[in-house]
Amino acid sequence: MKRVTAYIQIMRPLNCLMMGFAVIVGAVLANPNFTNFLWINALYGALTGFTLTAAAMAINDYYDRKIDAVNEPDRPIPSGLISSRSAVSFAGILTVIGLTFAYLTNIFCFAAGIIAWLIMMAYSTFGKRSGLLGNFLVSACVATPFIYGSIAVTNMVQTNVFLFAAMAFLSNTGREVTKGIVDVKGDKIQNIKTLAVKFGARKAALAAVIFYITAVALSPVAYVLQLVSWLFIPFVLVTDIGLICCSLLLIRDSSRQNARKIKKVVLFLFIFGLLAFIFGTVR
Repeated sequence: MKRVTAYIQIMRPLNCLMMGFAVIVGAVLANPNFTNFLWINALYGALTGFTLTAAAMAINDYYDRKIDAVNEPDRPIPSGLISSRSAVSFAGILTVIGLTFAYLTNIFCFAAGIIAWLIMMAYSTFGKRSGLLGNFLVSACVATPFIYGSIAVTNMVQTNVFLFAAMAFLSNTGREVTKGIVDVKGDKIQNIKTLAVKFGARKAALAAVIFYITAVALSPVAYVLQLVSWLFIPFVLVTDIGLICCSLLLIRDSSRQNARKIKKVVLFLFIFGLLAFIFGTVR
């Protein structure tokens, strides 16, 4: 029983569920009227997001096993509940299952699934230590499920989905850079070349603000192009005003303590950004 629990733990099921849900959201954004909605494709897409994310989490634990042996010795691999080889094999099985669901959806999803898997593997293997590149890879992982959901039900990326994915990518990159300010001490020890490590907290804060403000600047485009209804406005205003306030506070005080508070607030603001696009589909 402990072994089964360990395999579940190595998957990080909450992360997997979130990625699967993001695929469903992308599918709904792409076809909000549910006209000839391909429910089976949406289901396959969600299962693809779930299993490929689980595979990435298992590989991530494999590469972090030495660090976890010091920081989190109770994790499945350092505790001995799962061997390193078993973790890699488990990731391989999950990958095959995920790509099978992608293939059953359509050929475009199969190609997108392979690309998404490569992005996740790139982050787990070398990206996390590369600083800004690692930030971009994480943000790509956050944005990709929405795009994948659109492809699953329409065979293409709808404009409103692309805009949402772009905003998610930019704002999440800002948050990742902000997290780098929080983790600068540990990152220095582990030789992780974040912007905060390389250039200092102040310059990293400026970079994070650029990503936040660029995301805010994109938000009116969906309404101007009439891709969403007026219900989009109140929710996106909360997100935009929140990101602007966070940017001002981060510029004013780029300390580790303040950066920690801001990264938590930004995560909360992401929820309103998602609600903006969901309610914006109601006409």
